[in-house]
Amino acid sequence: MTAPSVANTLRRPRGPRKAAVAPEAVAAEAGTGIDTSYLETLLGYNARRAALAVITVFLRRMAPYGLRPVDFSVLTLIAHNPGITSRQVCAALDILPPNLVGMIKSLDQRGLIERRPHPTDRRAQGLHLSPAGKRLQKNAQLTATQLESDVGSRLSDEELDTLKSLLRRVYRA
Repeated sequence: MTAPSVANTLRRPRGPRKAAVAPEAVAAEAGTGIDTSYLETLLGYNARRAALAVITVFLRRMAPYGLRPVDFSVLTLIAHNPGITSRQVCAALDILPPNLVGMIKSLDQRGLIERRPHPTDRRAQGLHLSPAGKRLQKNAQLTATQLESDVGSRLSDEELDTLKSLLRRVYRA
């Protein structure tokens, strides 16, 4: 019999692997007397929890379109600003240029956007929606409008407007 190696003797024994916990179970457990009072005083904690609630619904409803939140944002900027440049998209969405390159390539490969020479900057290309991109973006925008209404239904219209205004003040500071 050979002696165990030093590396093997220093490792902690592994227990059995835990099964993945369903999100519903985590949510149910979280409501069982866990003190989150300090976390709930933090802007970032509340903003993140609200964002997760919205994004969960967004991902489910945008799945038929094959759109993630950032893809939807890029398509929407192009729809509302035909000829926008990649640099302008990066600035508007606070995306690093290398991260946008792959997104633009993917949207182009899907036939959703077209790149055309920019009318005033020969080095840049303007981004435009293709006919298929216009249809998809229009349908996705209708879906986004409805999901915003659904997830915001606990707030009045005035409260929603106030919340959005206050959040813009935080990230535009």
